[in-house]
Amino acid sequence: MTTADPISGVFAALADPTRRAILARLAQGDATVAELGAPFPISAQAISKHLNVLERAGLIVRTREAQWRRVRIEPTPLRDIAGWVAQYRRLWEERNDALSSYLDTLQKEQS
Repeated sequence: MTTADPISGVFAALADPTRRAILARLAQGDATVAELGAPFPISAQAISKHLNVLERAGLIVRTREAQWRRVRIEPTPLRDIAGWVAQYRRLWEERNDALSSYLDTLQKEQS
């Protein structure tokens, strides 16, 4: 998904559980298209469509070795997503710390 906002393309690709499962498998190492499709009760054409979505989002790279088509994960877009989420993690942690301090104060006042 080549868009002006690549994060949106990555999130759209990750929205499907089959594509997330394919990425989880690829995190263990490269695989052929047939190996990626084996666990799923869907057609090879459907697997190919899922791979196309992942490839457009920049999450996988396909290579050709003789007659074999291998697929590997491309972690850069996932790192970009992790960086984006980290901004909000800091916000959540700050708010949790403030809540914890407030609750400590309340507890001391009640003692």
